[in-house]
Amino acid sequence: MDRRTFLLGTSTLALSQLLFGCGGNKQTQLKVQLLKGSIPGQVVNQFHKGLQHQVQLKFAPVEQIQDLFQQLQNWQQKPKATDEQGWSRFIPFRQGQKTADVDLMTLGDYWLKAAIEQKLIQPLQELEGNQLKQWSALDERWKKLVVRNDEGNLDTQGKVWGAPYRWGSTVIVYNRDKLRKLGWTPKDWSDLWRDGMQQHISLLNQPREVIGLVLKKLGKSYNTENLEQVPDLEKELQTLNQQVKFYSSNNYLEPLIMGDTWLAVGWSSDVLPALGRYPELAAVIPQSGTAIWADLWVRPAGITTSTLSDQWIDFCWQSSTAKQISVLTKSNSPISTNIAASDIQEPLWSLLESDRKVFNKSEFLLPLPPLAIKQYESLFAKIKV
Repeated sequence: MDRRTFLLGTSTLALSQLLFGCGGNKQTQLKVQLLKGSIPGQVVNQFHKGLQHQVQLKFAPVEQIQDLFQQLQNWQQKPKATDEQGWSRFIPFRQGQKTADVDLMTLGDYWLKAAIEQKLIQPLQELEGNQLKQWSALDERWKKLVVRNDEGNLDTQGKVWGAPYRWGSTVIVYNRDKLRKLGWTPKDWSDLWRDGMQQHISLLNQPREVIGLVLKKLGKSYNTENLEQVPDLEKELQTLNQQVKFYSSNNYLEPLIMGDTWLAVGWSSDVLPALGRYPELAAVIPQSGTAIWADLWVRPAGITTSTLSDQWIDFCWQSSTAKQISVLTKSNSPISTNIAASDIQEPLWSLLESDRKVFNKSEFLLPLPPLAIKQYESLFAKIKV
């Protein structure tokens, strides 16, 4: 799942690498690769100041979660026999480095099954372990998301494979001026089928997202495994496709701002930062529920577990830290933060302080069997023709 993030200004990690602490090979280090814009720089600074001993922190932002996943894969690939022969073995930092060089990485929950299945990461702790002191502060829904078996499937008897530190959802974003002329504002997925919206909508170029929102409209789950058992699904998709001007997972906000489209379906990580800059835009979380995603801390396979990395995860789960991450990166928090209306711009507050009823109707995009994935991809390709 390709999630893009806008630059969030000086409050986030905007440098190619953020470094705290003095140099020195013998100094204790914490090395983290993270999704750009997902952690404010001052949060890292506060963590560093609170440590009892001298530690060097290296936080390196990466543009896309997909790039982070590919990095995990590169580390675990077995080197070819010729790789370790001849002059090439004397080249420092040559391409194809096979050993992970970070303690923690950001990964999206959508990628978690593949990372576990391919043995790219290792558990953060056993289920009954007590390394993560703030684990109990997490809502049961978040625990359930990251407790999995060795195949990467949800399992209440499994191990803890990830630590969620922020989350968001799929939202409807629209141009106020354009829809004001029609006399209504969107509240739910069913509004995408309204008269007057033909060729004025853009949707994400993702089978699970588009087919999922139609399933939700029909009272079904985003994680429905057999699409052939859902009456009227293809008919609803074909009708919705007539409303769509284009499909894009990256470039859906610009046409909306310019008025080329009137409404878009997008990810809150893209949409929320734009609302403060473009007052003509507004967004809503569909009342019947939506897709939700989470950014997680994971530990690459082969890395020695460090107390320092556990401390960092626990620090992110402290209420005051979680609130800063939420407000400054314009995302939701898995920890109760009690964000006040005065803490953030009004258009964002209602989206960050999400309605519990809507949240309970919303769903993570969970792993599906290969046959089900083919069904989604085939149907999506068919309706777009």
